Amino acid sequence: MALVPHGGGAGGSAMMAMPMLIADNYTAWAIKAQAILDVHTVWEAVAPGDIAVNARKDKTARALLLGALPEDVLLQVSTKLTAREVWDSLKVRFVGADRVHAARLVTLRGEFDHLKMADGEELDVYGGRLAAMAVRYANLGETLGDAVLVKKQLDTVPDRLFPVVAGIEQFHDVTTMAFDEALRRLRAFEERWRARERPQGGARDDDDGRSMASVSGGNRRRRCYKCREYGHFRRECPQLQKGPAAEQALLAGANVDDDGLL
Repeated sequence: MALVPHGGGAGGSAMMAMPMLIADNYTAWAIKAQAILDVHTVWEAVAPGDIAVNARKDKTARALLLGALPEDVLLQVSTKLTAREVWDSLKVRFVGADRVHAARLVTLRGEFDHLKMADGEELDVYGGRLAAMAVRYANLGETLGDAVLVKKQLDTVPDRLFPVVAGIEQFHDVTTMAFDEALRRLRAFEERWRARERPQGGARDDDDGRSMASVSGGNRRRRCYKCREYGHFRRECPQLQKGPAAEQALLAGANVDDDGLL
């Protein structure tokens, strides 16, 4: 947007352009608008305090405010004759009166308290919902800091992410951790978890597969290299108690099995 010259100083200064007000940026817009009106030395027309309002400054401030409004909002406040009336009307419209503001905040806090990551929901999608909630808080003049967002995220992720949550809480100060950092750590763990869940390539020995499936999880990796059975190690093998003859028979049976005859 072009800058409009504005008097002041030997060489003059440039008039800063007012940002456009939209449905969900009132809080940020109000901060910028106040700063720009102050640069133009016309903010006193909006917040005069105990001094009388200069008519010229009031008209300038009103014109700057009206120029920053979309058409539908402009038509609603065009009947306001002073900059202060325009400003107050916008504040009531976008923030609400005190009671409306308080009611909206209570409702928003309830939504935030019940927010939870749904089954099958992507981490980035849930992180986006949390970030959007922070924006809604800001639009009501409240702040939803990183510490609150991080705690909410760690408390509401699915069970599959609890190992990394425990690690984050044990080795990091979650009260100072940035929300994006917590999301990045959760995402990295989930990628590794998904990689382990994917079927691995390559054929697997059928006998080994059947044996592994029949053994409980705790003993699944315990395989005896004497009798080739799962569930115990060689030093625990019952065959050690049966003497040389039983061992020879066991070995003969293993050879037959290896040749594919059984």
